[in-house]
Amino acid sequence: MHPARSITRLAAAGVAALLGACSLSQRPDFVPPPEPGSATAPAANASPASGGPTTPAAVAAGSAHIALLLPITGRANSAAVSVRDGFLTAYYQVPPAQRPALRIYDTGVQSVADALAEATHQGAVFIVGPLIREEVVAAAQRADRHVPLLALNYLPAEQASPADFFQYALSPENEARLAAQRVLQDHHRRGVALVPAGDWGNRVLAAFRQELLAGGGELVGTGVIDSARTDFSAPITEVLGISASKARYRRLESVLGSKLQFEPRRRGDIEFIFSPAQANIERQLRPQLRFHYAGDIPAYATSDAFEPDLRANDDLDGLMFPDMPWMLGGDLPDAVRAAAREAWPSGGPYRGRLYAFGYDAWLLAQALQHRGVANNVSVEGLTGRLTLDDERRVHRELSWVQIHGGEPRPLAAAQ
Repeated sequence: MHPARSITRLAAAGVAALLGACSLSQRPDFVPPPEPGSATAPAANASPASGGPTTPAAVAAGSAHIALLLPITGRANSAAVSVRDGFLTAYYQVPPAQRPALRIYDTGVQSVADALAEATHQGAVFIVGPLIREEVVAAAQRADRHVPLLALNYLPAEQASPADFFQYALSPENEARLAAQRVLQDHHRRGVALVPAGDWGNRVLAAFRQELLAGGGELVGTGVIDSARTDFSAPITEVLGISASKARYRRLESVLGSKLQFEPRRRGDIEFIFSPAQANIERQLRPQLRFHYAGDIPAYATSDAFEPDLRANDDLDGLMFPDMPWMLGGDLPDAVRAAAREAWPSGGPYRGRLYAFGYDAWLLAQALQHRGVANNVSVEGLTGRLTLDDERRVHRELSWVQIHGGEPRPLAAAQ
């Protein structure tokens, strides 16, 4: 059955009760409250100050449950809360009689080692998390871990994955590789890249370059953007060869000793531009590329370049990138949005890509618990079609779009 058809009316009261007890989730072993009206529901006037909802009997210490490890407190709070809300939205789609017990462990107030030990001691049969890369590395190094785990980030490439250790992430490097593949499929070979300064830009550029070179392509120039500035003229003119064009003009004027009519020209061998950046940077970059005679060059990016905005995305017209169904629409995303609107009539929490990531983490956790079929996992999720490789890494199949009139439109398959 298609996942969208299995979405029933969301237990709105249950999710509302959950978020009403958000402060409880800062306890290391927070248990989601049951839906009002259920046998284990707490009294309506239960309050966090008095201890809040008591632990349901079904999730008593030592009983089988799914553990969710997230840094609910601390510097990664915003990301963790988005992931948690998506995870729990999917969790509450499961009919109560079929819904497994769940505990949330806050790695912001206890170490990953302690959280894993506690979850295992309390009866976890499957663990989802942790989220932060350093914590994922620490989790993989625990020799005494015997419970299957779905990490919400990737291990470094050089670190081997232990048995029953699955990895799922919204990786910009993977999207950069997809962009390089698309460039080659569109029959482009020579191009330039403009990336933000810093570790993120370096990693994305390295992944793109590696994939492009492997397919026979070539980067004839790269430029670095200072995200703290709004004028990117210097790296743009340098990478497009306009600076060299102006230098040649000045030398010629000097030789001839007279003023010449001159219009700068970019280099003519550029077949594509790869410009991954956050949406606020991309909205400034695209108009400047057009100003510098590069508006007609096919432009590619990662999904980070796009955030829905009715007024701010017109300047992105022409940009191509891969993105997840949650941002583009479809049966499952539309059904989940409708259920979320019912749960949060006043709007509720921000539901961006990390919310979808959390939702799909639940779908993957359910699929991976069927032992013996791990390598055959195929999940139609909010973040794409999810499959598993031989290293137990989750891969996302995304849809290609191009911005027209400020909105993403499906892009035809490469010929």
